Amino acid sequence: MTSHAFDDLDRRLLHALQLDGRASFSRIGEVLGVSGQTIARRYTALRSHGALKVIGLSDPDVLGEVLWLTRVRCTPDAASAVAGAIARRDDTSWVQLTSGGTEIVCVTRVPGGNGEENTPLLQQLPHTPRVLDVTAQCVLNVFLGGGEGLLRKARVLTGAQVEELTWTADAPPRREMSDQDCAMLALLRADGRTQIAELAESTGWSQTTVRRRLAELRAGGLLRFSVDFDHRMLGFGVHVLLWLAVEPADLEMAGRLMAEEHPEVAYVAATTGRTNLVAGVVCTSVKDLYGYLTRRLAVLPGVREIETAPVVRTLKSATVLNPGRPGATGW
Repeated sequence: MTSHAFDDLDRRLLHALQLDGRASFSRIGEVLGVSGQTIARRYTALRSHGALKVIGLSDPDVLGEVLWLTRVRCTPDAASAVAGAIARRDDTSWVQLTSGGTEIVCVTRVPGGNGEENTPLLQQLPHTPRVLDVTAQCVLNVFLGGGEGLLRKARVLTGAQVEELTWTADAPPRREMSDQDCAMLALLRADGRTQIAELAESTGWSQTTVRRRLAELRAGGLLRFSVDFDHRMLGFGVHVLLWLAVEPADLEMAGRLMAEEHPEVAYVAATTGRTNLVAGVVCTSVKDLYGYLTRRLAVLPGVREIETAPVVRTLKSATVLNPGRPGATGW
């Protein structure tokens, strides 16, 4: 990503798109007090710099899918190549190099069931040359996911602006997907703001039908829009993953406190495994990270152990490959 100085309008636009990734530029401009043309130009500039991208996502819970968080330890000379191969798979997301570039962390989505045998990646990795160790943890509950939480905690927009820009359902929910729906979702995963005309061409539907179906899928939870963004837009330059071992009786409280009261936390979820709480944390500097670990995090109830893993590089976000992109990217 090339150098780019972010300002308050960039951050307000980012928050607006997190609230409704397909809101028109004219609508966003009206709420933010600038012209729609200004918003369109700013969005184009940010996207061309790789600072943000709207993406369409399906909800794994609604589809009956299970998330697995996988850690792959490699020899230093092989980690980048193995990570690249993992990132190119259709069933992976959030592929990141951590711990000085010797470990790969990724998320896989498995249709139905919760057995590791249902995950092709987990079957293949132990037989991959120069892979030293593989561990997998099933995600049990997500307390906070995506950049929405960071923006809400940062109070980028006012309460009134949030209310005006938040998407609300105006269609009956649709809870099953046709082949045309899947074709449409494939385009939206690559670009959540794909034009209606292009979506209509890919499905063979009229533009009116596409608009109606989008609203129905969103109302049913089968489709949501988020923004993959560079955390430096919010002033964060350090990104780490935390693996916490928490007493079972305190797990729910610890997860909720991190999600609701810790502005540094971008993602937090309960998992299976020896460590049962994982978090993505962003800070402005290494010194601030130290302060977070020794003060705010240290007083969480029930925490027995904390492991930190700095993110060196993000090769793939929720759906998008990020060649050459640094670690300071959104969850």
